[in-house]
Amino acid sequence: MGQGKFGSKLGRTTSHRKAMLRTMVTSLLKYEKIKTTDSKAKELKKVAEKMISLGKRGDLHARRQAAAFVRERDVVGKLFGELSVRYRDRSGGYTRIVKTGYRIGDNAPMSIIEFVRDVEAEGVKKKAPAAKK
Repeated sequence: MGQGKFGSKLGRTTSHRKAMLRTMVTSLLKYEKIKTTDSKAKELKKVAEKMISLGKRGDLHARRQAAAFVRERDVVGKLFGELSVRYRDRSGGYTRIVKTGYRIGDNAPMSIIEFVRDVEAEGVKKKAPAAKK
């Protein structure tokens, strides 16, 4: 019995889809937040999570794998420096997708995909729980 395919084609050829995902993951790593359609965001989430996992691994082979996929050299440095340190204690779920409504021209569902920020890591104190009476 054959194995099922994973991932959606997004109405593009294989080379176009790969190029688009490479560009989008580079932009996401660079700006830490991008706006795109829901289906593209769901596919991008898979790739971005793998890139953060490579950054957390931190060895030379992982750096070369990331450099082969990410389009900008300084973004690879950010991935293995700042982002890998930020998510060293988190075991997954580095990104979130927030739905933002529909695009004006073609009514496509739009989303913002961004990296999750920990409250403790940002230096912001959590609100103290209310005392019980």
